[in-house]
Formats: sequence, structure tokens, C-alpha cells
Amino acid sequence: MRRMSVRCAARLPDFPACFVKWDRGRPGSRSRHCLFWRRDPSLLEPEGLTQIIEAIRGSLPPKFEEATLEADPETITPEKASVWRGAGFNRISMGVQSFDDAELRAAGRMHRRADVFQATKILRDAGFANLSFDLIAGLPHQTDRSWQESVEQVLQLRSEHVSIYMMEIDEGSRLGLEVLQNGERYSAKALPSDDSMANYYEYGSRQLAAAGYEHYEISNWGLPGFESRHNLKYWRREPYFGFGAGAHSFNGSQRWANAHDPASYTDSVLQGRFPVEQLESVTHGQALEEELFLGLRQLAGIDLVVIEEKYGAHIHPRVQELVEQGLVELNGSRLRLSPDRLTVSNEVFVHLLE
Repeated sequence: MRRMSVRCAARLPDFPACFVKWDRGRPGSRSRHCLFWRRDPSLLEPEGLTQIIEAIRGSLPPKFEEATLEADPETITPEKASVWRGAGFNRISMGVQSFDDAELRAAGRMHRRADVFQATKILRDAGFANLSFDLIAGLPHQTDRSWQESVEQVLQLRSEHVSIYMMEIDEGSRLGLEVLQNGERYSAKALPSDDSMANYYEYGSRQLAAAGYEHYEISNWGLPGFESRHNLKYWRREPYFGFGAGAHSFNGSQRWANAHDPASYTDSVLQGRFPVEQLESVTHGQALEEELFLGLRQLAGIDLVVIEEKYGAHIHPRVQELVEQGLVELNGSRLRLSPDRLTVSNEVFVHLLE
């Protein structure tokens, strides 16, 4: 569970005012999806979240088709869930990661499997009909049996959306440094092999498909009609606005990031200054790479002819090599990753972007 600093928490009453002032200086938006995430927004007082979503709703369409709140299972209470639902949130994304307590402890998570069952009941009782769970394939101490158990529990609870992420080792983390040094601390020796992680992913994919979930993006499955709408915007390179400290935005030709420090962000907005910390213009070449990389993450794939015409690119020869290797499928102009080679998708991206 992520904790807010005292300095950040002291400025939380200013956040709704920041959203109002910041939005007035932004170009018009027709977004009908919003996502509250980073630093576990469920730790905010429910009334504060209500103020924020009302401030955003004041200048955007009055009804969000999808309003998602990310929450750690152990932070969810009946009181919070009731206020969230009343405020207009209609989707909760829970960082489940595993249903095995030993794995959760090794990963440094604060919740336990019992918390997930309790949180799910609370949310259902509050009227939430759209829940998303995530699982991590490759956690320390994970085994074939424990992974199968985690997948089975997700199917039992029947969340409308499921994400499966492959464990990635950050070289700058304690665990990453320990792995690089061949050490034993932080459960470094208890990590599953790459082959095991790939097997876990493929097992999860098969079980979800058999249970009626549609695999629409490399890491994401949803029951019919429950794809993550805000994530689809990212993969389709559609514009989006990020509000709050450290939030990122994209307008089709530029990407920018707000000041990372919450106090600095708040001060800038209340003083009438845009709190942008980084600004990057997307070049023609970068846009093409994003079209390929993000588009191919979707299992529906991309229209190769449209992209080649749009960017004046000729990537057919590289694509043909991948077809011959069985890594991608090309039907007419529709290019997509081969369904049975998704675990090696990075190889495809590297080859296409050379």
C-alpha cells in the first residue's frame, strides 16, 4: 500500500480547486472516461474524491461512461464504497496480484487473500457491477499450483475484467539489485523461471477464454462489453488529459507530464501557472513506432496498408519475415500477433522498429 507524505496530505483540500483552475486552461475535451490512480486514491477521504470528480464533471460531459477508481483490497470499507458509488464511480480496479499469502508477503503487499474476498463482497453490495482484478505471473515463491489457485479464485469471484502481467525486475529496486548480484535476500532465489512465467500466462489465458472472457489486449481480458475503455484510448493513440501530480497527457502531437511533487503541482496551479514538468513533441518516426507497438498490443491488430499510407512507410518486407517465422499473421491488410506467440511479443516489436 502506498502512503502519502504529510506534506502531500496537508494539501489535499486544495486538490478540487486545482482541478477546476487547471481544467479552465485546457483545450475542450469530449472525454467520457476517467481513471483515478497512482498512490492509491482509495486512501483519500471519500468526500475528497467526490469533490474532485464533481470538479472534473463541471466542465466535461455530465455522465462518464466509465469512471474507474484504483483501490488496494485492504483499504475498501462499506462506507467508502457507498460514497464512491454515489459520487459516480462505476468501475473499481483492484490490485489483487495473487491469492497466495506467502507470495503477497514476498511482494511487499499489505493485503491478504481474505481481504480480496471481503472487498469484493463490499463492492458488490454497494452496487458495483464492473470490477477489474490483476494478477502477476512470476512472483517470488509462485508455483504451478499456487498460480492455478489464483486463476481459479478470479474465475470464482467473476470480476468483469482481468489483467495478467508478467513479473518485471526493476534493476534499481532492492529485488532487482539482489538478482543481479546473485544474492538471496528479498526472495531473489524464489523467482520462477522465464519459462514458468510464460506457462503461467498461457494457462491463465486458456482458463479465461474457457470462462467466456475475451482476450482483447496482450495483458487484458474482459467479459463481453467490459473492455477497459480508458486503456483502449492509450492503445489507439487517442488524446487524453492527466490531472494531478505526475499525471501524463497526450493531444495527438505532444506528450507532457505534470510536476511530480504534489505540493509543487498544487502551488503552480493555484498561482495560475501550468504545472508541466516535461514536454515532448512526438516526431513522425515516433508516431509510427507508437502506431505499431501500441496497435499490435491489441489482439485485433492493425491495418498495415492504412499505416503505411499514413506515414509513407514501407515495412512490408520486415512483416513478411515475421510471418515466415510464425510470429505474426497477415490476413489481407490486417496484421496481428500470432495468438500462440504473445509471450514473445517483444521480439516482434524490436524487429519491426529496427
